[in-house]
Amino acid sequence: MSAAISQYAALSPITLVLGGARSGKSRYAERLIEAAAAQGTYCATAEPGDVEMAARIAEHRVRRGSFWRTVEVPLGLASVIAREAAADRPLLIDCLTLWLSNLLLADKCVEAEITELCAALREGPGPVVLVANEVGLGLVPETPLGRRFRDAAGRLNQEIAALADRVVFVAAGLPLVLKEPG
Repeated sequence: MSAAISQYAALSPITLVLGGARSGKSRYAERLIEAAAAQGTYCATAEPGDVEMAARIAEHRVRRGSFWRTVEVPLGLASVIAREAAADRPLLIDCLTLWLSNLLLADKCVEAEITELCAALREGPGPVVLVANEVGLGLVPETPLGRRFRDAAGRLNQEIAALADRVVFVAAGLPLVLKEPG
């Protein structure tokens, strides 16, 4: 176990792992839970909308292995936290950014859903590790929907980071701790 992972062998109640696309954030989040528990629940928010995304989902499933029980939840994240989080089986939510996309495409009230998510996290009976993309470091999107998404993702990440006990930014597979418990 690497030093970057072993220092987190005791999971915080809420951990947020941020990073860019293909930064290693999902793999890092998985290892956090694998180092701290005998089993975990993987809350997958992606939907296989095309062949390429279906292949990515299949790749993730193979990599995870038998340690994980997978629950697919494109929407309704708060109820899954209440139902699935347990002290002896940490919950990994991968990823908040795809969940947000699903909300926008389903024309849901994003603010209300984020409020409900935060309430579920506060009341959750076990550790939760959430993965999200940091989308605010790139170019300004050309379309109104793109800008709305980027702005909503930034607000979502800020809300979860404020609530989280630990926040880690991953770049090139390397973790940078932004917030520690206490």
